[in-house]
Amino acid sequence: MDYKDYYKALGVDKNATADQIKKAYRKLARQYHPDVNPNDPEAERKFQEVNEANEVLSDPEKRSKYDQLGADWQRYQQAGAGGGQSAGGGFDWSQYAQGGGFGGGGEDPFGGADFSDFFGNIFGGMGGGRAGGTRARAGQDYQAELLLTLAEAYQGGPRTITVSGKNLRLTVKPGVEDGQTIRLRNQGGPGLNGGPAGSLYLTFRIEPDPRYTRTGNDLTQEVPVSVYKAVLGGEQVVETLSGNVKIKIKPETQNDTRLRLRGKGFPVYDQPGQFGDLYLRLSLSLPQQLTDQEKDLFQQLAALRNEL
Repeated sequence: MDYKDYYKALGVDKNATADQIKKAYRKLARQYHPDVNPNDPEAERKFQEVNEANEVLSDPEKRSKYDQLGADWQRYQQAGAGGGQSAGGGFDWSQYAQGGGFGGGGEDPFGGADFSDFFGNIFGGMGGGRAGGTRARAGQDYQAELLLTLAEAYQGGPRTITVSGKNLRLTVKPGVEDGQTIRLRNQGGPGLNGGPAGSLYLTFRIEPDPRYTRTGNDLTQEVPVSVYKAVLGGEQVVETLSGNVKIKIKPETQNDTRLRLRGKGFPVYDQPGQFGDLYLRLSLSLPQQLTDQEKDLFQQLAALRNEL
């Protein structure tokens, strides 16, 4: 029976922390998940491989036993034996095997879980099993994405998504960011042998809005202002995500002037009542299709200021 390198499967160092192992597993599980790679046997194999590696390396007791097995296996290879030897080829597996030795006819320790014989014989009896060598195991974690407009991310509210043929209703909190992932417990695959259901990791995707640029919880919006209002001053109504706002334009306002509206930006996620700021960038809008009279007036103005 071949030795399996679980660290290599997750792409982490043997001294990796629990957090590094968790991050590596989540990344690979998303990459090779069957929902992302339908009808792809190689992706399915990789998905099972990273799940098995995570099952061992995320459990301190299993990881300790696995590390000891790896050290003994390495010493056996360095002594001159060929790598990947099966039981009986010179390496004493018996001290690691659960229930006495290795064999192809043993019962699946997870009652149908897609883990290897290597895993089943080494770890099948760990964790408090039921009769027959089975034990409770959490279901698979699912990955899904939810597309929102910027206005929907601003408002939040109820949404319904379909994951693996199941409709799931949830409430989106205001202020979610593009790429933000939340965990919904017990919304993944069903557990085995009475184990809990897996989790659903839901990633939000926010569609770009041509009116706004978002930076954290702050928004920037371009507001066109007529040259007359910029010169003489006045009031102007601006449409924001929270409703219309009336702003004052000071006389002789220059192009690209920035105004700050406190609390008119994006809601702060999971902090009700707190908002970022809205920055207005005033851009001068020049008149077009001038009449002869209007051109004459501009010429008079230019002459008064010696601009001709």
